[in-house]
Amino acid sequence: MGSRGGGVVSGSWLLPFDAGPPRPVTLLCLAPAGAGCGQYRPWQAMAGPEVSVVGVQLPGRETRWAEPPATSVHEVVTGVLDELTALLKPDDPLIVFGQSFGGLLGYEIVRRLGEEHGRRPRALVVAGCRPPHMWVGAGRGLADDDAELARLLDVRALDENDIDEDSRELLLDVLRQDARLSLTYTHHAAATPATLEAWGGQADETVTSGHLDGWRAYAGGGFRKRMFPGGHYFCLERAGDVVAALRRHWS
Repeated sequence: MGSRGGGVVSGSWLLPFDAGPPRPVTLLCLAPAGAGCGQYRPWQAMAGPEVSVVGVQLPGRETRWAEPPATSVHEVVTGVLDELTALLKPDDPLIVFGQSFGGLLGYEIVRRLGEEHGRRPRALVVAGCRPPHMWVGAGRGLADDDAELARLLDVRALDENDIDEDSRELLLDVLRQDARLSLTYTHHAAATPATLEAWGGQADETVTSGHLDGWRAYAGGGFRKRMFPGGHYFCLERAGDVVAALRRHWS
């Protein structure tokens, strides 16, 4: 049985975008640093009738704006796993998709699903994300350097011509939270039980094709790399193409 629809429970880590009856396949989506999972809501209509698109919502943004931020990657992954394992049966088809920092969280979710629950998702797809060993200490100093934080994360919305000052400060606050969160990451050199795909943007200078090759060491169920037109946020720029590429895991 796939994901169950219904209203959003306050404090919930999982946000289903389908309010209808359960669907056979679940696509779990994790957003990049500084973002909420609401950006994946349009994917539900593109994914097809057999798929429930479910976002992972970290506290301190969107539907969880009033909540204090998470303090560690372990806390986030544990919260997601508690809800996910209660929502899905062990043999329910699951695809995990993570973008940038969301890719690191997705890797940890899939790794711990295998190690702690004996579950094997169909696939882990990471987009615009460096391999886990490159995240260790990567956020050091960024929480206090807004310009460098925006540059490394390719956050174009911080351009003063595109966003007002209040909105800019709110976005920066969430980015700082995620930079601090990334510093709590402890590297585990473990291969995932699932097929692993690493996707990138051809014009992305932050995460290159060479960086994506580093994911091969974490692929316990097969590895595939794919490059798309666009930059670091090609998943938003070419959402239709990205969902079409994901569809191979359930069609």
